[in-house]
Amino acid sequence: MKLLLVEDHKGIAGIIFDYFEIKDYVLDYASNGLQGYELAKTEHYDAIILDIMLPKMDGLTVCKSLRDAGIDTPILMLTARDTKDDILAGFAHFADDYLVKPFDLEILDSRLQALVRRRKGSVANRILSYGNLSLDMNTRVLQREGSRYSLNPSQYTILKCLIQKAPDLVSKEEVCDALWGDEEPDSKVLRSHIYQLRSLIDRPFEHAYLKTVSKVGYRLIAEGDE
Repeated sequence: MKLLLVEDHKGIAGIIFDYFEIKDYVLDYASNGLQGYELAKTEHYDAIILDIMLPKMDGLTVCKSLRDAGIDTPILMLTARDTKDDILAGFAHFADDYLVKPFDLEILDSRLQALVRRRKGSVANRILSYGNLSLDMNTRVLQREGSRYSLNPSQYTILKCLIQKAPDLVSKEEVCDALWGDEEPDSKVLRSHIYQLRSLIDRPFEHAYLKTVSKVGYRLIAEGDE
């Protein structure tokens, strides 16, 4: 496991380092919030241990700024503040867990492992697949036979609906509801989205996944299932 520790108290940082390095964890260290923010943005970590009271940028700001930048690495906050409002503030700034000083190192370790397991399960569930199609719901990138396609929001929404129900039919009403909710779209707009999606994912290949069921809806058909 690779961790980032953001903690300005050198004594506490040293204790944490000694404990985790014995367990063969890899740790990077930042002594202020700004340095921690930059490391978290540019390096990959399995989890971040983040103090709240930090120089240059406090931990709450670091956490919120990372989430705003699209960084979803699990963050466990450390603080001497133990009031209900302090704990709620941590979660309001999108921390994943909260541990009050002084803390037990084994509990810290166990909580970090739980956060990492939870994220790995979440990431695994963020990939939708059907046949040779693989849709990453985090990045909206579709992969087919080695080719990668970045989908716009409408293309992504349509393909997500189709893969989730494949090979069953998805009605036009279901697609419209996913795209526009209660708004009534022009039928030409939906046809345009379907045409663009078909051109993107099927045109370069011999087999076409996306099938139109006249006046009813759409479905995905894997090769050999026609």
